[in-house]
Amino acid sequence: MRRALLLLPLLAAACASPQEQCISQVTRDLRVIGGLVNETQGNLARGYAIQQVSEEQVVRRTCTGKNEDGSTFTFRCDNTTTVTRDVPVAIDLNAEQAKLNSLLERQSQLERSSQAAIQQCAVAYPE
Repeated sequence: MRRALLLLPLLAAACASPQEQCISQVTRDLRVIGGLVNETQGNLARGYAIQQVSEEQVVRRTCTGKNEDGSTFTFRCDNTTTVTRDVPVAIDLNAEQAKLNSLLERQSQLERSSQAAIQQCAVAYPE
């Protein structure tokens, strides 16, 4: 699921105008920080973090086949799949709050610097 979310901006960028591509590129860090701020705020609101854990599961099945003489036979045909599940994880709430404060400060800095970069994109790639 995370891979699909990571590919979404790439797919959107393929259809974007040069100005939109430029803006997307110069605001990438701001979007990443915004996601981390949201995640950290969620952790603080819940009182714990959520970690994704991937596990392999074997689904045991019985399949049938045909011999050359037309008779049928059965055999085990296992299917291995990967399942991702969310697991609650204990966090240090004070450290999480400090992390949030740091992220919010960095987000504010990036918002200021992004405005100038966005204006440069508009000048370089007028629509």
